[in-house]
Order: sequence, then C-alpha cells, then structure tokens
Amino acid sequence: MQVELDGQSAWIYTGGKPFDPGLPVVLFIHGASHDHSVWALQSRYLAHHGRAVLAVDLPGHGRSGGPPLPSIEALADWIARLLGVVGVERAMLVGHSMGSLVALECAARHPQRVSALALVSTAFPMRVSEELLTATRDDEPAAQAMVNLWSHSGLSQYPGNPGPGFWVAGVNLRLMQRQRPGVMHADFAACDAYSNGLAACEQISCPVLLVLGTRDAMTPPRAAKGLMAALSDVRVVEIDGAGHAIMAERPDELLAALDRFSA
Repeated sequence: MQVELDGQSAWIYTGGKPFDPGLPVVLFIHGASHDHSVWALQSRYLAHHGRAVLAVDLPGHGRSGGPPLPSIEALADWIARLLGVVGVERAMLVGHSMGSLVALECAARHPQRVSALALVSTAFPMRVSEELLTATRDDEPAAQAMVNLWSHSGLSQYPGNPGPGFWVAGVNLRLMQRQRPGVMHADFAACDAYSNGLAACEQISCPVLLVLGTRDAMTPPRAAKGLMAALSDVRVVEIDGAGHAIMAERPDELLAALDRFSA
C-alpha cells in the first residue's frame, strides 16, 4: 500500500491482506538501514489472524521517497502523522533497534495514538562507536560488514540455521546494500544522538513488552535495564541464544511473544 505523506510517497506492507482500520492495528517499525521486509513472517501471520498490519518503510528507506529523517523525534512524529493519513486512531507499535526508539518516542509524544509498545532488541542510550559512525559516513561497505557481524549470534553465521536454504547473515547484508547512499549514516547518527529515552518512559502509561536476545552483541539485555526500571507497565521476554536480528534468527519465538502480547 502506498500513501502520500509530507509530499513524499510512503510504502506500507499490509501482510498480504487488505488493510482494515476497524481491526486491532499493529504497526511495525524497522531498524537502521533496513525496511519493512525484516518483519515478513511476523507481519503476515498477524495480518491473517485478526489484526490489521502496517509494516512501514521509513522515509528514504526501501520504497518510501524523500530523504531519511535526521532524528528519532522526527521519525516519531512521522509515524503519528502516518497513522492519521491511513485513518487509524490508535495502534500497537512494534519497533526493532532504531525502530524501538522511534516507537518509544512516538508513544511519549503522541500517547493518544499508541495502545501498546513492543520494543525488540532495544537499549537506551543506543550509542554508536566513533569508528562505526565514521565508517557509515566514509566507508559504507566496511560499516555494513561490521554491523552484519555484530547483528547475529554465532549459530546464524553458518548454513544449518532453522530456515533451510536461508542464509540469515547474507540476507541482512544484501538488505543494507540495497538502501540509498547516506541512509546508514543518518540512521546511526540519529540513534547515537537520541537522549530522551528515560524521560519518554516517564510519560508512557500503555503496556510495554521488551523482547531481548541473550546473545545480542549490539543491544545486550543489560543495556535495557534503564528502560525496564523507568517504565511503569513492562514485561520482558528474553530469547535464549538469539542475537540482535531476532526477527530472522528466532522468528517463531518472537512471533509467539508478539501474538500473546497483542491478543
């Protein structure tokens, strides 16, 4: 589904079903240098089991037009405006990594729009090393290689993972390579600069689910402890052995957690 927002096209995957705003709405927000396709399994299942699904391509990503937005706050406001454009009053937001910060900030800034939050592979602060941030600007292939290595637990680096014929690390690398020049640096700079996470938590009263991988090298579970302490209504699911890319490495466990939480 394609809509116009802020004078640019915005692409939204609806899980293979016509979008029905009368159903409970779940909106998926991808992470840095990704697009809606990272949610393929989870979004399609929920769309065929009683939910209306919106899996967005953020501005400048995937099929959405315009430049990437410069901050988490700007992305959060964009999500709120998108909900208005498609005629949705309230939705559950599901965000991965950078997308989890966008979801968190959106719920704080626009509480009337958000019924619940699921933050996947999240952390606050989400600081980026100077070496990686510089590489995203000056040497994208090197940055993509670093991120691809750190995004996955050791088991998913080799053939034989739970999806036969599916090379998790290779798919992730190709997805990053498909994004436009400058997107990776804009995304990682936005994560690094975001400072409002704990203040946002204090403004959020809706239920919040954290889904964390025990072998996540980018946002390890200990990096989410501040969020856990600051949120008033939070539950935590840790997926044993999962790395940062939980959607691909442990799709069934993540789906089960989201399905239970959104029921």
